[in-house]
Amino acid sequence: MKPTQILAIAVVGALIGASAGFGIKYFSGGESALDTESKSTVVALHTVPDFEFPDIEGQARNASEWRDRILVLNFWATWCPPCRKEMPMFNELQEKYARDRVHFVGIAIDDPEPVREFVESIGVAFPILLGDLEAIELSKRLGNRFEGLPFTIVAEPGGKIIMRHQGGIEYEQLEPVLQSAVERIRPQFASPERI
Repeated sequence: MKPTQILAIAVVGALIGASAGFGIKYFSGGESALDTESKSTVVALHTVPDFEFPDIEGQARNASEWRDRILVLNFWATWCPPCRKEMPMFNELQEKYARDRVHFVGIAIDDPEPVREFVESIGVAFPILLGDLEAIELSKRLGNRFEGLPFTIVAEPGGKIIMRHQGGIEYEQLEPVLQSAVERIRPQFASPERI
């Protein structure tokens, strides 16, 4: 099947789905049960909870490893073009802020083999974990209302969330948040001067 045929099928499917949703809402006289359920079940956490997923080598990694750092947590997939586009920028910012206690972690909601191939092809310089349904649920608990990808959060040491971003993020959006967070925590981690 040609890419244009796939795109046409996707567009027609989206239109049919939207029409059905509109029809249900219109004929029922208001919100559907699905609308009510999605609004009531999404309550974003204010701190990053404990989580554990395997990395691409199969080693279990836990959120506690990064609790004392500014954490940039990115939910992504190899089949997601904006996700792929962000990775080189994340590498650049990881390198720029590594000495300032900033740490990037990617959680791929994808199959292991394409993730490994992609990570190796661009040389990702930070941990990539392999998520599944639990990772989707974690992203939802962190504020990803529509469970879309990419989804990025930034948390201060201790896990307090200071930024949530749905969709692709640009350098100009993320870098000032990191710079501000670094400036806030720098005094806490500065070594005492000797007199």
